[in-house]
Amino acid sequence: MVENKNQGFIPALTSLIIVSLILVSVVSFVIYQVRLIGPVLILLGLLPLIPLKLSGRTIKSAGADIVFGAIDTGILGVAALIGASFAGVLGAIVGGAVGDSITDGFAGLVEGKIASTLRKHGIEEARTPLSSSMGKMSGCLIGVGITLTIAWTILNISI
Repeated sequence: MVENKNQGFIPALTSLIIVSLILVSVVSFVIYQVRLIGPVLILLGLLPLIPLKLSGRTIKSAGADIVFGAIDTGILGVAALIGASFAGVLGAIVGGAVGDSITDGFAGLVEGKIASTLRKHGIEEARTPLSSSMGKMSGCLIGVGITLTIAWTILNISI
């Protein structure tokens, strides 16, 4: 398959930079709104899907990357929250790092399974720089947004 020029490295890098700047700007305004940050991150998880759609890709084609990001960063958020509750900032960093290595393994298993299933059903999922970066970015934001929403709204955990 010939890679679409709208999905190559430079368009992916441009999209990544633009989406990142928007993310940092929005998060800087809501970072101290504990009850809002989770839902805001979930909504921001939809932002990386815009360049994906504009490039002509379907959201399903990045499904494996989205699920990888959601599992990976969602569980990493749990590990960071646990680490922070035991040892503050250092605990959050160590919990996040150890949690990330574990969740990368689990999320990779699921990502591979989903990619195989998509191919089996005829859904084009061949990775491009754009689909992989935007899919994982979307999933990560949605995953940690869900984790924080559950932690601070349902479980009433405070940091």
